[in-house]
Amino acid sequence: MSDDRSHPIDRRTVLTGVAGVAAASMAGCSLFEGGDDGSVSSVDGDRARTLAERFAPTLYFDANEQWFPTDPRAYESERDGETVVDGFDALNGYVEAGGDEPTDPVAFFNVVEYDESPLAVVQYWFYSVFDQFTTNFHWHDWELLQVFVDTDSGAPQLHVASSHSRKVPNNEFLDPDRTRPRILTELGSHSSGLSVNEDAEHFQRFPLDGSVADITNSVIEGVDAIAAIPLAYGLPRDEGLALPYAVPELDGAPIYEHERLPAVAAADLVPDALTIRSFDALQSPPDLPARETGSRFDYQDASAEETDVSYELQPSADLEHIADFTGPQLSFEFAIPEFAEDAIASHITTTGVPWTDPRYADPASDITEPNHRQALADRYDAIGEPSPVHQVVAGVTTAVSDEDAPDDEGVTTVSSPLESIALLRSDPEAVPTFNGVAVVQDVPPGDHELTINGAGVTPHSETVTVAEDEAVTAAGVEGEIPVVPRENSVKMEIDPSEADSDLRDLAVEDDFAGRMYDAPLSGPDAVYVHGGGAYTAEVRDREDEVGAFRVNPGQEERVQIDDPRTGKAPLATYLADVAAETRDEVAAVEGDGDSDDTDDDRTGGAGGGGQQNAVEGLANALDAVTAAARRAAENAEAGNRGNADRNLETVATRLERVSTRLADARGSLPDDIGRATDNRLAQARRRTEQAVDAEKL
Repeated sequence: MSDDRSHPIDRRTVLTGVAGVAAASMAGCSLFEGGDDGSVSSVDGDRARTLAERFAPTLYFDANEQWFPTDPRAYESERDGETVVDGFDALNGYVEAGGDEPTDPVAFFNVVEYDESPLAVVQYWFYSVFDQFTTNFHWHDWELLQVFVDTDSGAPQLHVASSHSRKVPNNEFLDPDRTRPRILTELGSHSSGLSVNEDAEHFQRFPLDGSVADITNSVIEGVDAIAAIPLAYGLPRDEGLALPYAVPELDGAPIYEHERLPAVAAADLVPDALTIRSFDALQSPPDLPARETGSRFDYQDASAEETDVSYELQPSADLEHIADFTGPQLSFEFAIPEFAEDAIASHITTTGVPWTDPRYADPASDITEPNHRQALADRYDAIGEPSPVHQVVAGVTTAVSDEDAPDDEGVTTVSSPLESIALLRSDPEAVPTFNGVAVVQDVPPGDHELTINGAGVTPHSETVTVAEDEAVTAAGVEGEIPVVPRENSVKMEIDPSEADSDLRDLAVEDDFAGRMYDAPLSGPDAVYVHGGGAYTAEVRDREDEVGAFRVNPGQEERVQIDDPRTGKAPLATYLADVAAETRDEVAAVEGDGDSDDTDDDRTGGAGGGGQQNAVEGLANALDAVTAAARRAAENAEAGNRGNADRNLETVATRLERVSTRLADARGSLPDDIGRATDNRLAQARRRTEQAVDAEKL
């Protein structure tokens, strides 16, 4: 789409790397069913506690964290003969009990072992009364860390730290050297990042200065080290990116205004400096403060010298009398592009009960990295081979004006300062990107509507088709989806019902960034583009006929592709429009923008070898292309295929003359005009070939 150096990842990088992972059979998550894993038995009593104490993790919390691991039993109540923990009671009670120290810090452990192999798993379940994040805030929050342990050697085999949801790859580390895992807990969401390196308080996705990375998840391999990224959620603000937090609402008002939360105030949520009220309230992505470690938590008997808070270890079996964690559905604003208007929808995940979670009985079902599962399967008969699973992947970038293009006539894409959010309309679980990469796991085959949204950008939506026999589906154009800051966005609309054929695809290309949008078209649709671009909109019908249209939005807020037809006539009209547009720009360089479509044989010349004459010769050559293309369009409209094709052959010949004249005029053309002419010339050649090959007039 643009120079690869501008991208956090390359489109082909996503495809190449993920396809390599797919070849190993994608696996993980409880949704992958883990049917080939062996049976497990519960480990109780002193042996379970000994294992839990041995691997009890150190946890680092953000300086702005509000909700620390605690004991939910303080907020129990009886409802319809069952014990439940009500969200109002838990949040209000926790805030009310708050003081200088976290309330009742505790981790709950569950230990199981596989019957067919010397493999045990120590699970640490951490409960917080609330989760506030951009993608999935809710009452209650359970996070899970798992340590797979060889019971013969006593050595840890694998650490699996839960990410935001089971739609996102976990943070995992194979064969860790450390006995006690270190967890970097993300602010508000409590997503768990692993810390293996010497820098205990910061997440390190890549190996730096001879050290190892904090995860051993598979890397999406690219053309250089910058483009390679392991597939796992990390800590955005540790990695130079961020996601702003949203304010949870209930019945249209912030939760702290609810009558059942008298102790809760706005100050009890994530601080304002990290928070927005809605994505579309901003015209551009906000600046957010960097992450800063606040409190360190250690198991109270771990003899840690630098701990801030000591937590208890208690068996999760002591909680299994709790039937449910309850609370009404919360909401936040998530814009989804539609043709006529933006629809507002709520997509909030809710917590469950750990002891009914599939991971509780089959810990290996939460291994999201296929290489890790394969490694354990090679070592232990009880662990099944990786299972196939479908993924939708894309690299999300930001469209900006290209400094190498004429003003308002070209864009490029760069890495975004903020992470974005991905949502499949078929699934209520929104997931955050990591390092600009969106990965949605366990997607069923079929058509899905993918939406990418973020703070200060216009939402992007497109149809993605997941094939039964494809493990990885790349969304966007070869895996890249550019989003546009609201202050620069223009809505490009199309209504295929106005076409003379059954349109099935819409693509949009910029003169400098190349193809930026390419998706199925089944009804009225729109795509947001950057106002500083110069675009070619392409439609394709079910007979594979093509139409192209020139779009220069400039300062407009919305543009409509009128009469979206396919065939020779619209393609020839497009060629005439592009040639005339370029002719006028070139002619303006010599101070004469008044070129007329006169003699059909007019090709111009450099005359005298002067640079002024070279520029004039280029303008004249472009003028000749314009004239021939307009005649081709007229003949196609009149149904005269033979004449239209002859005119198009003339267009092709004259485009070669344009190429020669452009080379002659390089020294006198501004660099940006020269580059724009080059790019449009390549586009015109391709569209001329399509027009010649078109069966439809």
